[in-house]
Amino acid sequence: MTHIETQLDRAFAPLAAAIEAGRIPGGVLGVVDRNGDRAVRAMGQAQTVPTSRPMTEETWFDLASLTKVLFTTERILALTEAGRIDLDAPLTSVLPDFRHYNLDNWERKVTFRQCLGHQTPFPAVFPLYTYGRDPDLLRTFLLQHEFAAGPSVYSDINFILLGLALERLEGKWIREQDPGNGFAWSVEPDKAAATEDCYWRHRVLVGEVHDDNCSALQGAGHAGLFGTVASVLDFAAEKLTAAGPDALIRTPLSARRTHGWERPYEGWSGGEHCSPQTIGHTGFTGTGLWLDFERGHAWTLLTNRVHPTRHFDSGIIPLRRAVGDLINVD
Repeated sequence: MTHIETQLDRAFAPLAAAIEAGRIPGGVLGVVDRNGDRAVRAMGQAQTVPTSRPMTEETWFDLASLTKVLFTTERILALTEAGRIDLDAPLTSVLPDFRHYNLDNWERKVTFRQCLGHQTPFPAVFPLYTYGRDPDLLRTFLLQHEFAAGPSVYSDINFILLGLALERLEGKWIREQDPGNGFAWSVEPDKAAATEDCYWRHRVLVGEVHDDNCSALQGAGHAGLFGTVASVLDFAAEKLTAAGPDALIRTPLSARRTHGWERPYEGWSGGEHCSPQTIGHTGFTGTGLWLDFERGHAWTLLTNRVHPTRHFDSGIIPLRRAVGDLINVD
């Protein structure tokens, strides 16, 4: 058994236990190193209601907030490298109509870099989808909504706004843009892991975005990307050997964050045994990706932990940490 296969074998145990205990329907775990060697294993069910389908290594996942790092951060940094965005310029350099009825408000001073690092006063949660289903009107509403300034927290609004900037620069909506190699904005239902039995959409969501705000906007910068374990590992393998502008994704902006990504802190999702040169991110649907540049490997845990409902303690937080610790145990 190769080293990477040994890593996978021991780290798969807590995922298998969670599935056998009925806490999570199914999942896929994958590990890759900077040489391109990889190991993958799947278990459980991709869907349990109203029909049952097995989880496979080819199953597509709603990656949720992994969209922030796999798509939006990548596009923003590429446009920065091309000289089309200044990270320290305000969003109004691309979105001049953002809160333009009051030119002195704090929102107009928020920069691209602050959004990437979640260093803004926007609230953690904002149910934009409850204001209607017209995607054009919702975009206009968001750009003019008066937010109360609060402490800096992780906020989807940061990346929704970055997505709006991408749309303005590219002249087309997010869903019309290239999602990246191996990724998609929607998937045939028989190929996808199911997410939630949605109260307001009145159906089990399979192959369509789970995130409420992304659904209402018909594409956004904070969620909506679909991928397989292979596409996520391909992305990770490329990053493990990359240089140049990719250095920014490893450059700290705060004690917990880099440009777009998280970095290790006490209690973080990557576990306690990864190196300080690790970055990672998670997605609400039960997904996650971590890259340890010092050790030269990456791992992704993809689950459908919100199926058929988010209102259940799946244990996803300790599961992610347990997997990370077993990947990186000496």
